[in-house]
Amino acid sequence: MTGRDRSRLSRRTLLESAVGLATLGLTRPLLAQPSAANRPEPVPGTRLVLLGTRGGPGVGADRGESASAVVIDGVPYLLDCGYGTLRALAVAGIGYQNVSTIFFTHLHNDHTADLAAFLSHQWTGNKATPTNVYGPYATESTVAGALAFMRADVEIRTIDEGRTVPPEDRFFGHDVDVGNEPKRVYADERVIVTAATNTHFPERAVAQMRHRSLGYRFETSTRSIAFSGDTAYSANIVNLARGADVFVCEVMDHALYEQNMARARADAEAGRENSVARHVAETHSTPMDVGRMATEAGVGTVVLNHQLRGPAARGWTIAAFIDGVRSAFDGPVIVGEDQAVI
Repeated sequence: MTGRDRSRLSRRTLLESAVGLATLGLTRPLLAQPSAANRPEPVPGTRLVLLGTRGGPGVGADRGESASAVVIDGVPYLLDCGYGTLRALAVAGIGYQNVSTIFFTHLHNDHTADLAAFLSHQWTGNKATPTNVYGPYATESTVAGALAFMRADVEIRTIDEGRTVPPEDRFFGHDVDVGNEPKRVYADERVIVTAATNTHFPERAVAQMRHRSLGYRFETSTRSIAFSGDTAYSANIVNLARGADVFVCEVMDHALYEQNMARARADAEAGRENSVARHVAETHSTPMDVGRMATEAGVGTVVLNHQLRGPAARGWTIAAFIDGVRSAFDGPVIVGEDQAVI
């Protein structure tokens, strides 16, 4: 057994031991962050913090919209920024002022809704370093839109409070050009980030627009974490996630899939080829799809995120998610909950 194999085995063993708690949402969240004077040294290594695990747009009391943090030697990198992210970062003890790098999988509002609030509060909090936002086509213009949202507040505070730093000097959006093969989109001394397109946008839509949806992989000295993004089964994501220690994958309840397929067929018969039901049914992953991708990629552990859950009265349970994935994958499966640390 190689050193890498032993390292991966020990990490996998630790993850397996957390499965029982995590599937019930009981993984202990990070503690509230102490004042700077009393703050301990950053925890070494790579941690995944689930900030928002809700699938699709909507506001509820139990779960926030899509957001995850990869914290590397105490430095956080944010993936997506759905509604509730700002508060979730505070609850997790990460804090929004500590985030300088954000990645978007795609630009649906359940992945971007907190961006304007996020950047605005970084500015009023006097963040001294730049924040860079990376993502598919129109990420740059989305950041510009967030700055436009801030304009009145900036004008007022510049005159009334004597502020001197324009937000345009702090916040930057970057469109990344990514295709089917994994491509490096970011690197620093802690992490290499690669990305590839997934199948959240069907070919009929892709043919008519420049917008794309991406999966990401974070490679650090201690761990590799791959994110599917929102997607149906995707060979590109299998390639991106190959051999990853952790595979964070979206999931849709199988009964919900069947329900939306039935609605999509009814819509088509009524002359509505494109519909919300068709989008939901055709561009998300059932538990079996997740298991298939995980097995083909040879990943260590699956973490279910961006969960499209059907009503419990119609058969949805945590066990149904796990059993569905394990019908095609024999490794550990964690059903993510907000504030879980993995």
